[in-house]
Amino acid sequence: MKVGVVGAGLVGATAAFAMVLRGSCSELVMVDKNEQRAEAEAADIAHAAPMSHAVRVSSGGYEQLSGARVVVLAAGVNQKPGESRLDLLARNAAVFREVVPQVARAAPDAVLLVATNPVDVLTTLTARLLAHSSAQPVIGSGTVLDSARFRSLLAGRSRLDPQNVHGYVIGEHGDSEVLAWSGVSVAGQPLGEFLEGRGILFDDVFRSEIDAAVRGAAAKIIGGKQATYYGIGAALARITEAVLRDRRSVLTVSAAASGDVAYSLPRVVGGAGVLETLMPKLDAPEQEALERSVAVIRAAAAHL
Repeated sequence: MKVGVVGAGLVGATAAFAMVLRGSCSELVMVDKNEQRAEAEAADIAHAAPMSHAVRVSSGGYEQLSGARVVVLAAGVNQKPGESRLDLLARNAAVFREVVPQVARAAPDAVLLVATNPVDVLTTLTARLLAHSSAQPVIGSGTVLDSARFRSLLAGRSRLDPQNVHGYVIGEHGDSEVLAWSGVSVAGQPLGEFLEGRGILFDDVFRSEIDAAVRGAAAKIIGGKQATYYGIGAALARITEAVLRDRRSVLTVSAAASGDVAYSLPRVVGGAGVLETLMPKLDAPEQEALERSVAVIRAAAAHL
């Protein structure tokens, strides 16, 4: 099971490291315009294999991606403090117009997993670049990380394991993302009922505090250390495993319907990429918020 990572910056390298620690694949190739950086990251990550899993890690050019089942696209520039994900669009779109055709030629059978921000617009762009040349599956990391942040914060308030709290963030991976509160559950119980049984007040203040923490998580981290990479690295490893092992995992990845932009909904992810989209039940305000969020992505994509 071979994986390629294009872009050996913080996100790409951390994703590769996470895959080695988790044993996500058997072979991993790193590609970067800065060949020396890719070679150094690959060597450093390879040295973790004896303490974790026997993943063969190397670096090379695009031709070394041949035979990869998944290629993670993490090339591009980082988000700067105070900069929105959509502000990154012009710079990273230019990078993708150069990178995507080369990846597609080298690994035509791979699922392309977009990680670079703004991820929904760049997932849309990647699908459009391939629309007339191949039926190659394209998915974006979407709100997988945002959903993990949501679950983690709720678990902290509920004093539970985050894996036992079920809830999703949908729409844009960005400022307009939607926390689908009406569908959050614990042990089959709606979140409000569960919290009430534990004497925890579930009110507008509770929701607004969680909402602000989820929505502002990236900005807070970037303000403190200039970049986010651990959370998204683990998320990319998780999505990659769902594809490689055909797990049929429900993940809020970003994908585009025919003729539309890519955005996040709960989707079944397996060997061929997105196998099915599962539309959650939303209340009227959440549905309206989702429509506004998708409109933000459409407006940005219109400039491509």
